[in-house]
Order: sequence, then structure tokens, then C-alpha cells
Amino acid sequence: MKSKKLKILLSAPRGFCAGVERAIEIVEKSIQKYGAPVYVRHEIVHNKYVVDDLKNKGAIFVEELEEIEDKTRPVIFSAHGVPKEIPENAKNLNMTYVDATCPLVSKVHREAENLNKAGYHLILIGHQNHPEVIGTMGQLPKGSIDLIQNENEAKKYQLKNDKKISYVTQTTLSVDDTKDIIGILKDKFPEIKEPAKEDICYATTNRQMAVKNIAKKCDLFFIIGSRNSSNSVRLVEVAKKSGCSNSQLIHSESKIPFDLIEKSYTVGISSGASAPEILVDNFINELKNRFTVSIDEVEIIKENVVFKVPKKLN
Repeated sequence: MKSKKLKILLSAPRGFCAGVERAIEIVEKSIQKYGAPVYVRHEIVHNKYVVDDLKNKGAIFVEELEEIEDKTRPVIFSAHGVPKEIPENAKNLNMTYVDATCPLVSKVHREAENLNKAGYHLILIGHQNHPEVIGTMGQLPKGSIDLIQNENEAKKYQLKNDKKISYVTQTTLSVDDTKDIIGILKDKFPEIKEPAKEDICYATTNRQMAVKNIAKKCDLFFIIGSRNSSNSVRLVEVAKKSGCSNSQLIHSESKIPFDLIEKSYTVGISSGASAPEILVDNFINELKNRFTVSIDEVEIIKENVVFKVPKKLN
């Protein structure tokens, strides 16, 4: 008997962004064009469901080109971007490659290169060891770009040369945290050059704003996404900071905390930019099996961004 009533506030926009949709389409079209297997360097996007689905279709995931046994097969670079040396290595090995780097990440790469050529020393605001950060730092010669991860590192940062200074950012950061870091850098270096257009991407910004918009009204907030998905983890932080202290990530190995849901009346749900909508549907169906559920989708903005796949795949 489902007696308990539960209200779900479904945050929108949520889930797949244009860069993720393009990257998945690139893998699928590459399999259609070249046949299976095609290799993918690093998880194409940070989501186990997506990766497993593509494995079933004929993709083989590797961390480095050296792991690819049959070098005659094509390799795809993930949506997060790669250091400059990776395409060069692929060329040296006579490999066919397709670059699925999100165009908004490529924009940051070009920005960093142009600033470096113009004589600037660069700061990258981002998270150490994230593939996107490795890719962006790998566009420039060693020593010409420094990573700053948080306010504390920004406060301590010392410029080791007398060059002009500029910054770029990872595309999937917390909008608010990044503003605070930038504020510290501007106080320290009033002349610091800013990107012409903000580097944090439209999808990250929209998903964070949508979560912020409803967090205060929720007793519990769930973000559907992977533990290694930067933008999903940021959404959990945003929900907590915006008024729903009981916010958590639901990933592939999560157990749904029904005991907490029993004590709640209003539950917020969103999903990271690499999480397919089927995972949100499955989660809601689990709740419907136990509770009398009403759903209110709260959309703050319509998204209509589409990125085309490379011409050679059409």
C-alpha cells in the first residue's frame, strides 16, 4: 500500500549537453563508418551507463594509445580534450583518429594558445588530474601555465616571472566558487587579462542555476551522475550551498536512501551533463514503486544548442 505522498521537483535543464551528445554520436557514427572495434581514449564522457552501452556497440576504451593492439583501427579522443602530443603521437603511429573534444573545451584550448603566443603567463582554474585540465595544460609548453584549484591556492599564488598574466578556466566548475577565485586573482593582479567570454560552459551554468532555483524548497536533493563527473559533483555542492543541506549523488553503485525519503515531503532531482535521461526515469520509477508521487518540472531556460559531428563521419 503506497500511503506516503512525495512531491518531486524535477530540475530543468538537466542531463545531456550538446558536447556530450556530439561525443556519443561521434562514437556511434565511427562504428557505423569503420566497423567494430573502434578505440576510445579515456571514457568518452564520464558516465558508466553510456560507456557500457558503447562497449556493447563495439567501442573499446583505453587510457593510452600504446594499449591499442591493432593500430589500423581508428581511435576517438574523449569530449574532455587531450594534450597536443596525443594527436601528434597518433599521426606518428599512422593511426586514423577522430577528435570528440567538446567545441567549448576547444575554445579554451585556442584561447590559451593565443594568450601564450601574445606573451602572457597563464593560470588555469580547475581540478588537478581531471582529463579536461590535463588536456588544456597540455596545449602549452611546460612552465607557461599554472593550475589553481581553490581560494587558498589563489591567495598563495606568486608569479615567478615578469610576464603579463591571464587566466582561463575548466568548463565544468562551480560558477560561484570560480567567481570567488577570480576575485582574489583580480585583487592580487589588477592587470590580469580575462577571457573575452566566460569559459564555464552554458550547460554547467544552466544546470547549476536550475538546481539553485529549487534547492530551498526541497527536503532532499538527488543528482544523478557519476562520481568522476565534475559537473555532477558540482551540482551536489550547489544544492547544499543553495539551501538543501541533504543533497547527494546517485551513481551506478548507489543504494537509494529510502529511509531518508520516508521522512521527506519534497525531493529535488537533477542530473549531470553526461547522465542520460533513462537514469532519471529509472530513479523516479523506483520512487513511484514505493510512494504516491507527484512531479513538477521546473524549467528556467530552454536549451537549443547543437554541435555538428566532423564532416568525415557524415
